Amino acid sequence: GDQVPRLQLLQSFLSRNGLSFRDPDLLEASLTHRSCVSEQSSPSSRVHNERLEFLGDAVLGLAAAHLLYSASGEGSEGDMSRIKSQVVSEPTLAGIALDMGMPEVLKLGRGEELSGGRKKQAILADALEALIGAFFLDSGWEETEKLVQRLFSSSIRSASSTMTKD
Repeated sequence: GDQVPRLQLLQSFLSRNGLSFRDPDLLEASLTHRSCVSEQSSPSSRVHNERLEFLGDAVLGLAAAHLLYSASGEGSEGDMSRIKSQVVSEPTLAGIALDMGMPEVLKLGRGEELSGGRKKQAILADALEALIGAFFLDSGWEETEKLVQRLFSSSIRSASSTMTKD
């Protein structure tokens, strides 16, 4: 089937983003939307990214909070909360996912594919959270924090600068 192209696609996605996975199944799960799974029959292929998304959401929240805490020095709790909610918001996540080339590697069900799922902010944002969750399981906290810093530092900067202007 299309196994080889899929592997090449994932490999170029990883190298483009400076990522590596010891467990390729975790990567694959993080990029698999639930719409893809309902159409599969075998239980082994029923893995999708919702549980990883749950984990990634928490991991990203903690990493972003830690980065803001370290960076802001004098920032009040209210300021940090506002910046964090902007940084982990769906539009920000979807934008980063687009920059990473995530639409090309997502696995979607046919219905979702036909309705333009690859371009949907919610699906991209969820997939990025799932990828962060998968990376955390694969590489641990320190590497994940570095990844979040790399992916989100410009969003944190721009959110912080609009904060100070207000």
